[in-house]
Amino acid sequence: MNVLPPVGDVRACSPVASGGPRAPDPRPAAAYVAQGHQLSRSGRFAEAEACYRKAIEADPRHPMAHNNLGWTRQMQADDDGAVEAYRRALQLDPGLRIARRNLAVQLTRLGRRLDSLPLWCEELKAGPEGVAWLDRLVATAMQDRDLTLAGDLAAILAQYRWGSRWYPPPGPGSERPFSIHPPARFLTIPKLRHDVEQFLYLQHRGVLGPEFTPIIRAYEHLVGRLSSPGLPARMPIDGETERSIGYVYNRLVHVRHTPRLRRALSDTWSAAAVESQYLDRPPGVVVVDDFLSREALASVRLFCLESTVWSANRYAHGRLGAFFRDGFNCPLLLQIAEELRDTLTRVIGPRYPLRQLWGFKNERYLPGDATIHADFAAVNVNFWITPTEANLDDAGGGLVIHGVDAPAGWNFDAYNSRPDLIKPFLRRQGARTITVPYRGNRAVIFNSDLFHATAELNFRPGYENRRVNITMLYGDREHDVHHRGLGHPDPTGGPNARSTAWRSAAFARVAPSA
Repeated sequence: MNVLPPVGDVRACSPVASGGPRAPDPRPAAAYVAQGHQLSRSGRFAEAEACYRKAIEADPRHPMAHNNLGWTRQMQADDDGAVEAYRRALQLDPGLRIARRNLAVQLTRLGRRLDSLPLWCEELKAGPEGVAWLDRLVATAMQDRDLTLAGDLAAILAQYRWGSRWYPPPGPGSERPFSIHPPARFLTIPKLRHDVEQFLYLQHRGVLGPEFTPIIRAYEHLVGRLSSPGLPARMPIDGETERSIGYVYNRLVHVRHTPRLRRALSDTWSAAAVESQYLDRPPGVVVVDDFLSREALASVRLFCLESTVWSANRYAHGRLGAFFRDGFNCPLLLQIAEELRDTLTRVIGPRYPLRQLWGFKNERYLPGDATIHADFAAVNVNFWITPTEANLDDAGGGLVIHGVDAPAGWNFDAYNSRPDLIKPFLRRQGARTITVPYRGNRAVIFNSDLFHATAELNFRPGYENRRVNITMLYGDREHDVHHRGLGHPDPTGGPNARSTAWRSAAFARVAPSA
């Protein structure tokens, strides 16, 4: 997670100005810092530490020597020593960005997130480079299978992007931990209606107070105004709307605390049977009922009902998405992801790290096959948490999986959002279809390459009856070793995309850097 400073960094050769006696000659200290850098690059951390200590002896006010000392102490598992050294580097040079970054990550890794927030605030306010760097840190932590750290980093990123006057809570001195500037937000009637229902639900549960009543009325007024004929289904927030609801719309108002439990997965299903069916019966589709323990199911359901994390409203038919880096993130969800990895060792195990985690909410009705697509991962775990009684069609409401995978030559746009290409391709392949009806607490574990879609939905009215599904994606499509013989080439050549263009631009943007 840390970035070793380059040899010859200007800061490494310059003393920090101070009053009193003339600063020590920086040249011997700079030489020791350069030598320590080379030793650190070779993994010789104890020897590098000795060099940095000699540099500090030559010049006690050399900030880069203290920063690099912290790095070597961290590499040798002296966490407190690393924190102390990073803090000293920042005391000597408050503008030393690498020390600020190292200290912020180290404190977060040690579970001291509140202590780290002022550092993250400074880093993220410095510009888009800091936000992109934090984004990459999340991906790197996921690649390293450190989901606790990934979750903490993603939560900080979500707070910065989507925070509000209500969330996160004020820091020391009642100051907001971040200067909040959300990404571009768009108005849709389904999103506004959902939020009205959610605010009323939260008021009923005592989470939100009466101050939200005029906000709810403003939302309802806006729904009426946007229902006028001729207006687009999705539009940017204009100045008037920004003034009336911009401080709350598509922001984090409440994220329910949802801690880990003794056990998240139910003990009623057999991991060995699941793995055997997935691996030995192509194309790799397994249905698991009673997927979560009762306590875990109830907790995850409350997290989805209460948390105002449903910010993605670019989908048709009123579907709302919530994503890991945008607030769909709690310790229990990460526990489920870890238990799946450690329980299904042959299907997931250490081979496939968690790549993405999201949830979707639907309105009452969704036409069948409206969401047909494939995903960029190796293994897809999709589970449903709304009670079975909310579904009005016992044979529907679930998942339709086609026994054909996306051709390697198709790019992300083609296999993820082009039904005009996908459906003719499936017909040419004579694809066999597996339909899995909806049941609460049911999971479908399947080869993520396979084209799939939400089945036609017909659910009861009411906020608590909205269908919620959660998806966890493991591994990379290109590294899938379980179903290599399944491939179906497209005889038409598909969309003429390069064979390597298999993932979304958004995913590529946050991929771990070398």
